[in-house]
Amino acid sequence: MIAWNQLGFKTLFIKEVRRYLNVWKQTVVSPLVTTSLYFLVFGVALGSRLKTVNGVPYIEFVLPGLMMLSMISTSFMNTSSSLFQSKTNGTLIDLLVAPIGTREILTAYVAAALTRAFIVGALVYAVSVCFAGARVEHPFWVLFFSVVVCASFAFLGLLTAVWARKYDHLSAIPSFVLTPMTFLGGVFYSVSMLPEPWSTVSHLNPILYMVNGLRYGLLGVSDVSVGASALFVTVLMVVLGAITARVLNTGWGLRD
Repeated sequence: MIAWNQLGFKTLFIKEVRRYLNVWKQTVVSPLVTTSLYFLVFGVALGSRLKTVNGVPYIEFVLPGLMMLSMISTSFMNTSSSLFQSKTNGTLIDLLVAPIGTREILTAYVAAALTRAFIVGALVYAVSVCFAGARVEHPFWVLFFSVVVCASFAFLGLLTAVWARKYDHLSAIPSFVLTPMTFLGGVFYSVSMLPEPWSTVSHLNPILYMVNGLRYGLLGVSDVSVGASALFVTVLMVVLGAITARVLNTGWGLRD
């Protein structure tokens, strides 16, 4: 087995973290402002009319979904934008010829994406305290779903960057796939409130299990089994990680 290149991993990780910290107003503050507006519109305005959902105050009920929404978007955009920019400006070749393996590249990209997602998630939670107060029922599940789901979307971001040939391709996935699935994944409502067949259809949405997993960790309530949610997101992360590693090993789409 090839030895782990600690220096290569550390260098790439620091480079990725510095990249988004240099534009922190766009990468960190922007999603925080957007989420705060969601709190005002849905949590405060709608929460004054819809008091509770599943026995939880509505403004608290929407918090896990908004946190997951911001963290998913952040982790996806961090890896996809970084790798795609490297492709378009020609600096990716420097990484491909460097003495650094696929393991180190994947781990550095994903670790940097997780760092950024956790910063945004923590800030969103801090803002939510002003509206709904602090509450964490199961810290382990909060950490588990945050890590596994964000890692999954970091892998998906890398795959999207490899596939994309122009910026329109890069924005197509979050605009036409991730955002609709997130809004229809139980962020602002409980699927138990939906009539059939929409309740059954909602259970086919992967985002539902991610949102409810984090909701269980924070609030102790969920529309689906936390065990089923954990199994689903773990399998998803492993599959996406294996596909991404295979793509990087073969070099498909990276040398075009």
